[in-house]
Amino acid sequence: MTSAAHPGAAQPHDSGSRRAPHRIGVLHGDGIGTEIVPGTVQIVDAAVQALGATPVEWVELPFGRTALDEFGDAVPPRTLSALAELDAWVLGPHDSASYPEETRGQLTPGGRIRKEFDLYANIRPARALPGVRATSPNMDLVVVRENTEGFYADRNMAVGSGEFMPTPDVALAVGVFTRRACERIAEQAFALAETRRRHVTVVHKTNVLRLTTGLFRDVCMEVAERHPDVEVDHEHIDALTAKLVRSGETFDVLVAENMFGDILSDLTGELAGSLGMAPSINASDTKVMAQAAHGAAPDIAGRGRANPTALLLSVAAMLEHLAAGPGPADHARVGERIRAAVEATIASGVGTADIGGLASTSEFLETVDAHVVRGL
Repeated sequence: MTSAAHPGAAQPHDSGSRRAPHRIGVLHGDGIGTEIVPGTVQIVDAAVQALGATPVEWVELPFGRTALDEFGDAVPPRTLSALAELDAWVLGPHDSASYPEETRGQLTPGGRIRKEFDLYANIRPARALPGVRATSPNMDLVVVRENTEGFYADRNMAVGSGEFMPTPDVALAVGVFTRRACERIAEQAFALAETRRRHVTVVHKTNVLRLTTGLFRDVCMEVAERHPDVEVDHEHIDALTAKLVRSGETFDVLVAENMFGDILSDLTGELAGSLGMAPSINASDTKVMAQAAHGAAPDIAGRGRANPTALLLSVAAMLEHLAAGPGPADHARVGERIRAAVEATIASGVGTADIGGLASTSEFLETVDAHVVRGL
């Protein structure tokens, strides 16, 4: 995902009405999801109409606590079946920590979807936006995180968990690294770098985890040979965190195993301004899911204080990802239009309380909508 230029205003026209709509799933989720997901859908529709782009048919599906209460399952079989027929969907945040005790220890609803559809690439941009106080005000990088194995025990086994206790006093964890998973995430990272500043940093810890993260590093370096126009280096995870704090603007694309990538994306999101504004997509070779990096924030749900920025930018990235693959090519412009409108809104001083602003969720969305319609 490149840093979007501000597109010029486009005159609406009616050609979109004659096109078959592109179907995209909608899963509202819990907490603030019921506020930010509908608002994001409306912004996409406004951008589509303003640009005369291919229309979207939204497919609403049961998910989260409401689905659990109605169907006894936060991700009902009917939802999984419907998602299998779609190439993209918007996933609202979920509050599985508040679900009944009998659901504890299971994969989270989002984790079940990621595993079901092998969404192996978690792509998390961290870009400082004008109008938001950032520790690293010139940061503009992307963390490309392997999403299916590594040291995450809930993802690295076909059955059961990679964590177990042979006795009450001993806990063990299995880390899984396969050549296939390392190679495909490296390809994603290098392909992305070719659209940006052509620099990939491979993250590892080979001084201690010589075989596991050593395999990850070595496979990534092998993939680098297939992309000679991209500069590549590698860093130990601990040294890298210090360098990101000191000079985060010097990095372009970071590729990391699951747990390292999760930690790094939280760090870079906060350095760029606020983790609560951090966008994210989860992708396979055929499907893509927009999911904000933050949670359901039940403490502010229904109070009009939620910041929709992360989800808006996640959906913008999803549309651009689709446009480069199975989706309508003109949805790249829709994604650019949404990103530019969000940036213009924040730069104008309109922000929610978490970034020091006074706007409510609806007021923020109304301003974004106005920028989408008017163009820049």
